[in-house]
Amino acid sequence: MKQYKVLNLYACLGGNRYKWNDVAEQANVNLQVTAVELDEELARLYQERFPNDNVIVADAHQYLLDHYKEFDFIWSSPPCPTHSRFNISMKTKRKMLYPDMKLYEEIIFLDNYFDGKYVVENVIPFYTPLIAAKERNRHLYWTNFNLPNVVSDRKNPDFSRVKDVVGVMSKFHNYDFTKYQGQQSSLKISRNLVDYEAGRTIFEAALNIQRKKDIKQTELF
Repeated sequence: MKQYKVLNLYACLGGNRYKWNDVAEQANVNLQVTAVELDEELARLYQERFPNDNVIVADAHQYLLDHYKEFDFIWSSPPCPTHSRFNISMKTKRKMLYPDMKLYEEIIFLDNYFDGKYVVENVIPFYTPLIAAKERNRHLYWTNFNLPNVVSDRKNPDFSRVKDVVGVMSKFHNYDFTKYQGQQSSLKISRNLVDYEAGRTIFEAALNIQRKKDIKQTELF
């Protein structure tokens, strides 16, 4: 069985990674995942959730630069707050920050130096993206392989009449976010987690796997 080494950067609680074992089994590969997360509490919970992964507490941006040659596939989800459209609605109410250009540094770096397949994921920004991306379900994906037009059929929860947002997100992501006892907001973490169905579909595309229900869908970006 072929060894397939994956680097999962800014891993958080592994929303994108949740269904990867199923994909690896379909592809008949031995999946070896290295997850990098700076928040020690998130790293601890990630390790609890995925005990077979190699979890490293470190700066993901620097780790990519130092170790990119060791992997076949890289997924990066850099922090999104400085790029979010929420900044425009709050520009008169709080101190503004420059957009974090590490996002584009990683896209340019991977596109020019990495020999494997990669995904960089982020929100749709308040500005025109500096590098063209694939828009799927309110997110942008920069990849060096084709993506299906639909990466997830799951609808985001409606919070208009919901008081327990964290509880709703726990059901949506199949994870109890109240376990987190760190410095960040559980609500923030739950909202930042990648939809596991999107993570699965994108990983399938990277490994050239097509599920039976998707056979009729031939149009790609």
